[in-house]
Amino acid sequence: MKYDIFNGDADGIIALLQLQLANPTDTVKITGVKRDINLLQKITPKQGDCIRVLDISMEKNMAALHDALGVGARVMYVDHHKPGTIPNHTNLFAHIDLDPDMCTSLIVSNLVNKKYHLWAITAAYGDNLFAKADREADELGLSETEKSQLKAFGTYINYNGYGSEVADLHFAPEALYEKLLRYQSPLDAIADKGSPFYTLQSAYLADMNQAANAQVLHDCDVAKVILLEDAPWARRVSGVLGNDLANQSPNKAHAVVTYNNKDSYTISVRAPLNNKFGAVDVCSQFPTGGGRAAAAGINELPKLSLASLILALITYYR
Repeated sequence: MKYDIFNGDADGIIALLQLQLANPTDTVKITGVKRDINLLQKITPKQGDCIRVLDISMEKNMAALHDALGVGARVMYVDHHKPGTIPNHTNLFAHIDLDPDMCTSLIVSNLVNKKYHLWAITAAYGDNLFAKADREADELGLSETEKSQLKAFGTYINYNGYGSEVADLHFAPEALYEKLLRYQSPLDAIADKGSPFYTLQSAYLADMNQAANAQVLHDCDVAKVILLEDAPWARRVSGVLGNDLANQSPNKAHAVVTYNNKDSYTISVRAPLNNKFGAVDVCSQFPTGGGRAAAAGINELPKLSLASLILALITYYR
């Protein structure tokens, strides 16, 4: 059996998109909302299985990874999140890059000789790596209009991945991947008025308009924390809103707090763009926290712990 296990955000979807465009392969797809990262445990691997894991934390899936390797499965693991101790195993092919200016799709692009690099640039924009994406786009000689289009597309695809459950999303991640697989280039998708670009653009603009009235819980020289109401639109914008705020105030850390369906909060944290470190250190202080240096989150923060999170954020960046 062959499996593709991938994050439901822009980086995970586009990482798989590039691999499949380069070498179409019939695989079982395992994905979910962006924060559903315990994906490797959703399969029961057997000897001889081939598994590709894209843009989900190795550290959070370590037990399932050891199980897969232990039964004789071959695992290709591509990611940019904190991995923990990478197993030394002949059947593990790990491509891990923790550079704050890297994302999984850029790693994959290098693996396929940059054949679909426009898609990788789109993913980098979606992961809020604007400066990196701009540099990559400039090397290809893209116009300012094309750069703006790819930035918007990456943002929209990333926005689609956020929610407490797939029902919150406009497209289930696997369905969005299948629709995008029709296009060799993101510019081809943008040229097609019937593509997901336009559906997501309309939804994104409507949701972000509602987010303009978010409640500010804390705002100081080093950090800003906002709370969104309990609604599907709020859960959808939680990540992209954090990116937007980070770009508006690049010297501040930001946290976006949303209600989830487990009587707790879900948190998106962005390190200051001018100091892209520490987000994962702050979030990892809490049981369901994780991520990477520039962007991290907490899946289930007890409501009584919100003050502790705000204090941790301020203390770290003070």
